[in-house]
Amino acid sequence: MAIVDNSSLPVALSIESASPSEITLVETTIRARHSKDVPERIIGDKAYDSDPHDELLRRRFGVELIAPHKRNRKRKATQDGQTLRCYKRRWKVERFFSWLQSFRRVKTRYEYNDHNYLGMVQLASIKIMLRYL
Repeated sequence: MAIVDNSSLPVALSIESASPSEITLVETTIRARHSKDVPERIIGDKAYDSDPHDELLRRRFGVELIAPHKRNRKRKATQDGQTLRCYKRRWKVERFFSWLQSFRRVKTRYEYNDHNYLGMVQLASIKIMLRYL
């Protein structure tokens, strides 16, 4: 998981196995950020559509979660078209992951231990930041 800024540079990184859902990993990723500042908004895909979790992030961190609603949503819609316009900027996160894939040790996970792999992801992120700063 990654949180990036407007320039697609990483603010927070975390890794986890494939089994937990992404919505449960948002809090750990926010806590793993590199700076004191908490992002104002987090943009996620439809998997992040959860009213209780949205409220939890708003109370605990002061973060607005922007995610389009699922098709089978039972409750009333909580986001209007104006906030969902920010969803168009999700490509910036995808651009960061594309940059990460240019590093062979990150793309093909050679490391067995999680800590070593996280170190490689962080090293690749540092190289990306140095290239674009």
